[in-house]
Amino acid sequence: MGKTIVITSGKGGTGKTSVLCGIASCLAAMNYRVLCLDLDVGLRNLDIALGMSDRVLMDFSDVIYQRCSLEDAVVEHPEISNLYLLTAPLRTGGTRIDAIDLMTLLGQIRRQFDYCLIDSPAGIGSGFELAGMGADRALVVSTTDPASLRDAQQAVNLLRSRNIPIHLVVNKMSKTMLRRLHTTIDDAMDTAGLPLLGIVPQDNKVPIYNSLGQSVILKEKRGAAIAYYNIARRLTGQRVPLHRF
Repeated sequence: MGKTIVITSGKGGTGKTSVLCGIASCLAAMNYRVLCLDLDVGLRNLDIALGMSDRVLMDFSDVIYQRCSLEDAVVEHPEISNLYLLTAPLRTGGTRIDAIDLMTLLGQIRRQFDYCLIDSPAGIGSGFELAGMGADRALVVSTTDPASLRDAQQAVNLLRSRNIPIHLVVNKMSKTMLRRLHTTIDDAMDTAGLPLLGIVPQDNKVPIYNSLGQSVILKEKRGAAIAYYNIARRLTGQRVPLHRF
């Protein structure tokens, strides 16, 4: 059976979706069959970040309401083998998903994929709570600014009721930022109250590739691309030293 991992954050702007795309792409490159599931109804952008917006015809509500099968709804990435997308509806009207619906959908996904990475809506509303219900593991993405870390901690407090492993991914990290904030990675871990899974350095090429719908792991062999690969390796159980600045 496959594993489901929710990628979340306490607020928007942390680069959560970019981190998800990077990790998913690396897992697929490691020959795992990977599905990216967008649960952000009405505000989806995972299809854009993956460069697949022109390929999507059906969404997860079509599977839930049995308008099509899971096989017909998922779309394969045009360049990365083993990487698939199941997107969210563009509009909120008429789309209702509850815990039973989601658990049934994830049951189907686990039987067909090695990993399902769930893109949670930003914030800690009902969409966030739903995204965490069926997950086997959670990654909380945060930057090092105090507001982001405080919101990440709030997300952690809600996720802990699920009794699943939760780890922190610190994104957009730079030496300059750390000096200005007079903080360290250990401080970030203490504030969020989580063990650290990975550090993604500030990489100005990531938003450029995302806007073009291109995968950074296909274009770069350093910076964020290496960080994504190391996080993916840790998720599969490999022992990879954490990069520190």
